[in-house]
Amino acid sequence: MVDVNLSEDEQVEALKNWWKENGKSVVAGIVIGLGGVFGWQYWNQHQQQVAEQASQQFERLTESVAAGSATAVTQAEAVIAQYEQSPYAVFAALNLAKVKFQQGDVEGAKEQLQWVMAKADDQSLQQIARLRLARLLLDQGDADQASSLIAQAPSDNFKGDIAELRGDIALKKGDRAAARQAYKEALEYQVSNSALVQMKFDDLAAAE
Repeated sequence: MVDVNLSEDEQVEALKNWWKENGKSVVAGIVIGLGGVFGWQYWNQHQQQVAEQASQQFERLTESVAAGSATAVTQAEAVIAQYEQSPYAVFAALNLAKVKFQQGDVEGAKEQLQWVMAKADDQSLQQIARLRLARLLLDQGDADQASSLIAQAPSDNFKGDIAELRGDIALKKGDRAAARQAYKEALEYQVSNSALVQMKFDDLAAAE
């Protein structure tokens, strides 16, 4: 660096010498720094464009699902394939599971729900997929597998819905006492559809 005690001419000469020794590295540092700034800006712009494209495709998908359009399956598959690492792929898979179930493709619906459980970063989305899959298994008469699936569920904001499902499974197996206890817990945990669970609980109480 330049010595502040040098004369003006000496400082100029010292600066020339310093620049000869360090100029290339300074320029390289500036270039790298600018490259990093512009590279980061480009990356952010690219990511924003991808997110906008994914959002538009997902919006069209939800419209197709709501309208019962035959294109919903291909649209959902496209979103999953193109944006697999994004939340849009997870939501697309949940929609695809719904469509496949409505079309009678139960195994296809299961596959999509299992995919969400494996791929979703958000625990809430994993829980939604788990509950839907367990409900589907129960509807098929496989109460044991449904019970095994929800037994693996972590305790979180969905514990009310999980308790309700435990009640439905217990009722399917003929264990009315266990079902009533599970419905009671579901109400205590503020299950999402409290009116329906209260009706289930009251029906069991009246029967006893």
